[in-house]
Amino acid sequence: MDGLAGRSAKDGSMSADDLVIVRPEGLYCPQGDFHIDPWRGVPRAVITHAHGDHARTGSQHYWAASRGLGLLRERLGKQSPITPLDYGQKLRFNAVTISLHSAGHVLGSAQVRIEHDDGRVWGLSGDFKRDADLSCDPFEPFRCDTWITEATFALPIYRWTDNAEVAAEIFAWWQACKQDGQTAVLFCYSLGKAQRVLAELTRFTDETVYVHGAMPGLIKAYRQAGIQMLPTDAVGNQPKGTSFAGKLVLAPPGASGTPWMKRLHPCSTGFASGWMRVRGGKRRLAYDRGFVMSDHADWDSLLRTIDDTGAKRVLVTHGHGDALIAHLRERGIEAAMLATLFAGESGAADERVADDGALPVATALPSRE
Repeated sequence: MDGLAGRSAKDGSMSADDLVIVRPEGLYCPQGDFHIDPWRGVPRAVITHAHGDHARTGSQHYWAASRGLGLLRERLGKQSPITPLDYGQKLRFNAVTISLHSAGHVLGSAQVRIEHDDGRVWGLSGDFKRDADLSCDPFEPFRCDTWITEATFALPIYRWTDNAEVAAEIFAWWQACKQDGQTAVLFCYSLGKAQRVLAELTRFTDETVYVHGAMPGLIKAYRQAGIQMLPTDAVGNQPKGTSFAGKLVLAPPGASGTPWMKRLHPCSTGFASGWMRVRGGKRRLAYDRGFVMSDHADWDSLLRTIDDTGAKRVLVTHGHGDALIAHLRERGIEAAMLATLFAGESGAADERVADDGALPVATALPSRE
């Protein structure tokens, strides 16, 4: 076998009979002969969600949650060979049966449950969160023997504030900008975060929000899935010379400092991301305001989820894996790092595809301060 397949499992790492191993193309289930979120084209790809570091073109066939089908069409192309699966629907691949379960990360995000004929059950989280979110389905826990988890924010400093409170902070900042005759420009990732902000702000207003040109297609996919959000219009659709004073504008972080921003002046800038929990992050990234809103699990949610799975073995992918592994080993859980490619390594971390687990390299924050 390729990759880690031949390693001993005594330290929690991969062994030849594992249900998921690492191959050059990505995570692979040898008993089912399929990949999960492969970073190269493969014959059969099970996709956890539509962010560009998980959904890549080039595979012969895809399986993914039906709730995210519209988003995947946007990412992979309208004619891509995608078979949609309802959450909980079982699908047979050789000696294993898989099912997808809501991950609560973005619309259509899924965990992957893999059950072998011999009774072993593995679970793969994909990206996930446990916090309430008006823009996507809630996380659905399930039991498994081995759990593969993301660890984007796996440090005790990362604990999220109630989402409704953060939305209230964003709305209050917007209203203050309106009183000052400024445009409120909120930088947020185009898939997931923008739609979450638009959904959460329905608690306070029905005013139109203006968006960067990277966002309308993704917002449309959310609306077609029945997600209620504030009305939107693209900045580029407005006549030349239009004033955006008093308006809220959503833009991907990559738009900061570009000529596109000129028509929005005078403005106040904010950034909605879990990285804003880090002291000094707002100043380091040169935003006027920082709002702590993440689409990933915080420290407490990671530990809660591991408890919910009942897993005796945990494999950790990207993020702050060392801290989580050490904590789990202290609790007597077999834990190890599982090396995978992710957006910051693959070059996929441009603002059209990344989520807040992958800041642009030039602006990445340190793990500790």
